[in-house]
Amino acid sequence: MKKLIVGGALLAMCCTPCLLTTALAQDKGPTDIVLQSTIDPAKPPKPSVFPHGAHQSRLECKTCHHSKSAEGKRISYAEGQKIEKCETCHNTKVTGMPEKINTFKKAAHAMCQDCHKKNKTELAKCSVCHKK
Repeated sequence: MKKLIVGGALLAMCCTPCLLTTALAQDKGPTDIVLQSTIDPAKPPKPSVFPHGAHQSRLECKTCHHSKSAEGKRISYAEGQKIEKCETCHNTKVTGMPEKINTFKKAAHAMCQDCHKKNKTELAKCSVCHKK
């Protein structure tokens, strides 16, 4: 009996770091994020709640996240890259941005709604993200 307890304790000590590392590796951000424009406040849209945890369990980070080159071209996300707020670039103060994505609201609608329209049309409704 004593050997069984000692063996179980050793097994638990060996496995705990591996399980902890796996759990931490999967935690790549908050479960939910409230998206709200702060740079273009003239007529701020309603905030939206983005279920980040639900998306990261199904999608790769590079599906949504990216950065830009010195020329302003989109560069796909690479593991470990600093993730900036979308509105850092997607705002009316940045020049040269295509009209379809030149504000945070337009960029979010282009990214989120377009994806939902292709994959789950019932999630493309305004009320899904913009709760009353």
